[in-house]
Amino acid sequence: MALSADPTIVRVGFLGPLGTFTEQALLTQPDLAEAELVPMAEMPDVLQAVEAGHVDLGFVALENSIEGTVNITLDTLAFDVDLLIQREVVINVQMNLMAVPGARLSDITEVASIPHATAQCRTFLARELPGVHTRAANATAEAAQWVADVGNSHVAAIGNALAAKLYGLEILAADIEDHPENQTRFVAVAKAGVPAPTGHDKTTIIVFQHADRPGSLLAILQEFAARAINLTKLESRPTKKGLGHYCFIIDLEGHVADELVADCLRDLKSKQADIKFLGSYPAASEHGDAVRRDADEAWRAADQWLNHLRSQIDG
Repeated sequence: MALSADPTIVRVGFLGPLGTFTEQALLTQPDLAEAELVPMAEMPDVLQAVEAGHVDLGFVALENSIEGTVNITLDTLAFDVDLLIQREVVINVQMNLMAVPGARLSDITEVASIPHATAQCRTFLARELPGVHTRAANATAEAAQWVADVGNSHVAAIGNALAAKLYGLEILAADIEDHPENQTRFVAVAKAGVPAPTGHDKTTIIVFQHADRPGSLLAILQEFAARAINLTKLESRPTKKGLGHYCFIIDLEGHVADELVADCLRDLKSKQADIKFLGSYPAASEHGDAVRRDADEAWRAADQWLNHLRSQIDG
């Protein structure tokens, strides 16, 4: 979705309150940062608000390099709403332990954050705060806000430096994540519209099978392999229809406007129970362009060759 020249009429929903990693990622995008930002309580709320037209765009976390997929986001996109991804944003995630001014690390008996963030700091917590009680929050900023409201030197939150500043907390320990290469992938979504191809794009689809049978996943993967289309993500999720019923969420390099990608999606649609298209959008990573370009050129050459053969058929 292209933002209006007048950013005041564009509303962007995101996981609140102010100071979340989602807001931090959103603010890296100049056009989104100039829009009217609408914090919401939970990620499904953001996606449902987009579908209902209450906001123009939604901005949500989709995947973390340590903890994997944010299932609530993916499941809502897959089964509950019909939205299209407009772009992806990847940021490095720095976790900090924060508390009210004057608190000491040795004082802390309870730590609040979202489960994903707490899980990313297991080693630090086990080493520095063994036996500490953890409290689940809907957002890292919500945890920071709770610590500030409680005003108790025995509680702390895990979050980013922005939240510490917003809620008047002190950082007791910085960079406490277990792995320094900690990144989170966010996506902006809208009700309609597929961004024009940039030459460096990604497409996300969900493949629903006719039946769970031997070789069914291989048959799907062969469609991509035959066209030299690189997959950047492959994950199965239950379809909510009973044990053994799964669908495949696939991220692939390329755009639906690319002939190779279009041909692959056409074949998949004809052979599988259904395909849900979640969008083609500018990719945040920087690899795969040359392979995709060469494969697309090879497909065009083969198509011309085949058309030449068919032109010789006696009419």
